[in-house]
Amino acid sequence: MFRRWVLMQAILPVVMVVALVACGGSQQPQVQQPTAPAVQATDVPQPTVALAPTNAPTAAPRTGGKLTILSWQAVTTLNPHLATGVKDFNGATVMLEPLARYNERDELVPFLAAEIPTIENGGIAADGTSVTWKIKPGLKWSDGSDFTIDDIIFTWRYCVDEATGCTNKTSFDSIASIEPIDATTFKITWKEPNPNPYISFVGSSGMILQQKQFANCIGSAANTSAECQAANLAPIGTNAWKLREFRPGDTVIYERNPFYRDADSVFFDTVEIKGGGDAASAARAVCTTAEADFALNLQIPKAVLEPILASGNCDVIAGGSTGGVERIVINFANPDPALGDKRSEPDQPHPFLTDPAVRRAIALAIDRKAIAEQLYGPTGAPTCNLLVVPASVNSPNTTCERNVEEAKRILDEAGWVLKGSVREKDGIRLIVTFQTSVNTLRQSTQSVIKANLAEIGIQVYLKAIDPAVFFSGDPGNPDTLNKFYADLQMYTFGPASPDPQSYLEGWICAQVSSAANRWNGNNVSRYCNPAYDALFEQLKTEFDPQRRAQLAIQMNDLLVNDIVEIPLINRYTPAVKLKNLTGPTFNTFDSSLWNIASWRRIP
Repeated sequence: MFRRWVLMQAILPVVMVVALVACGGSQQPQVQQPTAPAVQATDVPQPTVALAPTNAPTAAPRTGGKLTILSWQAVTTLNPHLATGVKDFNGATVMLEPLARYNERDELVPFLAAEIPTIENGGIAADGTSVTWKIKPGLKWSDGSDFTIDDIIFTWRYCVDEATGCTNKTSFDSIASIEPIDATTFKITWKEPNPNPYISFVGSSGMILQQKQFANCIGSAANTSAECQAANLAPIGTNAWKLREFRPGDTVIYERNPFYRDADSVFFDTVEIKGGGDAASAARAVCTTAEADFALNLQIPKAVLEPILASGNCDVIAGGSTGGVERIVINFANPDPALGDKRSEPDQPHPFLTDPAVRRAIALAIDRKAIAEQLYGPTGAPTCNLLVVPASVNSPNTTCERNVEEAKRILDEAGWVLKGSVREKDGIRLIVTFQTSVNTLRQSTQSVIKANLAEIGIQVYLKAIDPAVFFSGDPGNPDTLNKFYADLQMYTFGPASPDPQSYLEGWICAQVSSAANRWNGNNVSRYCNPAYDALFEQLKTEFDPQRRAQLAIQMNDLLVNDIVEIPLINRYTPAVKLKNLTGPTFNTFDSSLWNIASWRRIP
């Protein structure tokens, strides 16, 4: 049964289309769009400097100048295991590596690993109890020291310690032990037979830290000690570049890693990721003025994006579900500032969002079609599901048609009486704070939703937070998405591998975000349902691929029907590159910079 699951994973159909089209004339990113709900749309109303390595090679590699990448969501940490946003995974990817990554065809490609373990090559135990990896010989860290299996073991121990607050903890929890077999071979034994042998040390969540640098950072010191803070901002890595300078929330500058295993093939001397500004300005800097080579995450209203892409000076990189699903997260805890230290703690139930009638009414009132057609255009489509990839787990069971009258009826029946323009019950008024990151498209979406909810008697206050803050893992900042000091919030999230297990773990009770786990639990909504947890326990031990898909669909349906989060848009957010830059590809399950070491500029 396990063999059949592994084989199925190897032949999973590619459900997204990689579209690399020229930005000229009327051409648009070619993306697959799901059928929109049959509803009537409404009108839219101090730098950190890395230490120099010792004993660096003296031979100068080929020169390729600087690669400039724009990310309007600025990088705030370079430790991927304390990151809460894709922007930080991107920043870490230039320096750090996992054993393997997913490519644009959703296939695993070796990075630090010498090969991908399978049942056929003896790497995966037929009973699913273990996986054996081989790493490439002679690997070096950018400080010139040897990369060893001890670094891999350390990263596991770092992340599974509760006090560390590792945001990728779920990727390592299944491990019972890691046993070195020789200098380049190690065996991972699972706590129980594991149907997902690639859950650990793969992709953005699997990047490996240097034990020597982070040895004193396991546990609470990870976020508190000066030594660990410095390490988080300047990690030593194994990829093609090392850190030169980092201004958190602004710019990261990288320079060549002379100890990189294939240093002579690396084209660019330096890489710069510039943060700040907005997505439209980033797109113009590539497509209009050619001031930059590559711009990430162009979450831009279609009316603004289309003229930029029509310049003909850039290429678009787009495909299905590049960022996952844009959704509204509902806070099941009470974010009232009057609660002090108990604010948004899971033992403080929300005064009205714990009422299923209120949640249901909110979901029915939202006009996904208007948001998709008038704001996203070709870069997104309405969706009723939180889990949309791969195609085998995209549920056919959910519906999300807009029905304002039904929303009103539900609230009336539940005793929420309209007084003036706002409903109330037992002295509690339906007034919500709705937060998201600063971005024109998101603020436009907020405005649509505010108008939608006003129609049913719910008053909305809008809050926009700097992306560098909103997507930060800083436990001392009140405006992070993990702290969730609001009633509703909106952002995009999606699975990090074709197997949805780690993604779906984000709603179990043990993952609830709170002060106890330094607000790094993945269950940001504070939702806790034993029925959902029971389904997840089945998923963890189920090897049959069809049954796994059925369980994943059941879990998605429970979350959607219980209105834990409200899926809005399946995003096909494009990136753009200069025409003379080769190498960037669309990627569903990994960083857009996953293969950056192979990028080059052609004449």
